[in-house]
Parts: sequence; C-alpha cells; structure tokens
Amino acid sequence: MYKPLPDSLTIKTSKVNGLGLFAKEFIPIGTNFGISHYKLYEPEKIIRTPLGGFVNHSNNPNCVKIELHNSNGHTYNYKRWNLVTVKDIKKGEELTLRYTFYNI
Repeated sequence: MYKPLPDSLTIKTSKVNGLGLFAKEFIPIGTNFGISHYKLYEPEKIIRTPLGGFVNHSNNPNCVKIELHNSNGHTYNYKRWNLVTVKDIKKGEELTLRYTFYNI
C-alpha cells in the first residue's frame, strides 16, 4: 500500500512557513525517510515528493538530502535524493533542510 509519508511523520502548521513536516515520535540521527526530490534533465525540472514538498528551510537544519547513485552502471535522465536526519529529532519537532535547489 502506498504511503506518502513514513508513519513517524505528519504535516502540521509550521512557524517557519505554511505547512511543515513534524515528528510524531523520537527519530534518531541517521534515519533515512526515502526519496524527497527528483531532478529531470529533459525537460529540466525538480519534482518533490511529499517529503520534499513539505520540508521547510533552515540555516541550522536537522536533515540533509543525500544523492542516490545507480550501482548497475546505467545512465538515467534524472537524479534523486533521499531525506536523512543529521541530528536526533524530538517528538513534535519540525524537520528542516537547507534549501539548495531553490532561491529563498
């Protein structure tokens, strides 16, 4: 069954901007939530999953985007990134990311 968000996350009103991703429980450092962004080359554009669409910017983020690499040697016309925690996240805390694709 498709789930747009992991069970440990929810979407709520953010003090940063609009809606944001929030922890429903304690989340340890190094947690990989899955794909947050795709970058297509033809036509060139960024596609956000629900993870990427609701995570807000911070200059002191608790998550990063990790670029995924293909291990089978094939070349594709896109790149993809996973959202991974770089700090422990407390229950109720907003997940944040340093924006690198968009101007803020």
